Amino acid sequence: MSKLTKQQIIESAPQKGFFGHPKGLFTLFFTEFWERFSYYGMRAILVFYMYYEVSNGGLGLDKTVALSIMSIYGSLVYMSGIIGGWLADRIFGTSKAVFYGGILIMFGHLVLAIPGNLTMFFISMVLIVLGTGLLKPNVSSVVGDLYAEDDNRRDAGFSIFYMGINMGAFIAPLIAGSLMDTSFHLGFGVAAVGMFLGLVVFIATKKKNLGLAGTQAPNPLNATEKKRTLTISIVSTIVIALLIAISIPLGWLTFDSFVAFVGILAFLIPTAYFIVMYRSPKTTEVEQSRIIAYIPLFLASVLFWVIAEQGATVLALYADTRANLNFMGIKLSPAWFQSFWPLFVIILAPMFAWLWVRLGDRQPTIPQKFSLGLLFGGLSFIVILLPSYFGGGDALVNPLWLVLSIFFVAVGELCLSPVGLSATTKLAPVAFSAQTMSLWFLSNAAAQALNAQLVKFYSAETEIIYFGTIGGSAIVLSIILFFISPVIQRFMKGIR
Repeated sequence: MSKLTKQQIIESAPQKGFFGHPKGLFTLFFTEFWERFSYYGMRAILVFYMYYEVSNGGLGLDKTVALSIMSIYGSLVYMSGIIGGWLADRIFGTSKAVFYGGILIMFGHLVLAIPGNLTMFFISMVLIVLGTGLLKPNVSSVVGDLYAEDDNRRDAGFSIFYMGINMGAFIAPLIAGSLMDTSFHLGFGVAAVGMFLGLVVFIATKKKNLGLAGTQAPNPLNATEKKRTLTISIVSTIVIALLIAISIPLGWLTFDSFVAFVGILAFLIPTAYFIVMYRSPKTTEVEQSRIIAYIPLFLASVLFWVIAEQGATVLALYADTRANLNFMGIKLSPAWFQSFWPLFVIILAPMFAWLWVRLGDRQPTIPQKFSLGLLFGGLSFIVILLPSYFGGGDALVNPLWLVLSIFFVAVGELCLSPVGLSATTKLAPVAFSAQTMSLWFLSNAAAQALNAQLVKFYSAETEIIYFGTIGGSAIVLSIILFFISPVIQRFMKGIR
């Protein structure tokens, strides 16, 4: 089969039928809605499942260990996107990657839904990490395949798709959190059903709505590359198996050593990306300057996600142990608080879009928006330490403080995350456009790998120091970033 052109792919899919957008957007919207429903439903109750006592349906792990596992799991999910993107680009195309990823995710949730031991738990984590790595980056790529580059519906289409993500993320914790008191496994089972429904929508409507979008690997391996890839894969598997076999009896392979290894990898990979892109002969002098400008933005993103991603770890523990869950006659589930973030994003996103358009040329520059995102992220941690500072460390906290903290994080995300995606496409060297997008997502992987170490310092006794140090550092760095924004802007060479 000859390689399809972008125009052939677009013409193969119905171009009207879903709010004036290609009908394929319906397929991808609901596939991603259910995938995010399954992921955030599982994520909302996972840390509680790990540290709740066995008598309460949990695994009985130490709280600090549970927080570290949750963080390292999130890091691996984002790192696995590199593998998923490569497999889609070089072997079976994005459509099959989405399908295979959904299957793995569903089975991962099913394993969690069956009462078992720690071994079953880690098997489920491996399945979900690999599945999310296949599905998450590639479903977004298929959305892009539905539109021509100059199609003025393109940005609006991605906005609709983004709403699907947040709708799934909003509903899931409410349902899973309501079920966890009855059975954690029932909550995980609902997550599996969610992914199953996503697969049903994808399979039932794919051929009719997506046409040829995602059916072909854009840069397939040739015969020589296939042999080399197979050889490397076999050798790598053997080497890894031997290292594990040697490490276990010698005591080298421990949880702490694994967390440290992932942490090193999470920073080593993006560093290698920056070096390779900067030194490549395919990168022009202007593009080299833009890579330099991208580095402080990447680091600001890492620090923001360090704070934001603690919503499923430290703040989840805070909600469970420090917040007064009997509020206005209602018994709250600690998992429900994780619905507020996507809810605030859904409400505020149109307002921010209107604000940036309204301001026009007077709107903050990209580095200034990043500094605002970091500022609000830091303020969210300052907010959550205030009840302890003024009311003493032992008293239960009004849950509205937690909601306010989450609100600040959502504002910070809208200043930084969509802007970061846009900046990445603008600043990326032409020869490395797709890989630079992978680099952007690695900022989250690095943040969560760092969190796996930071959460060890959190406890009810240290929470003022903990939140104050991290939140204060973010605020100080946001101010520094704001003042050096003109310098970064100059390195961006005309990009605003």
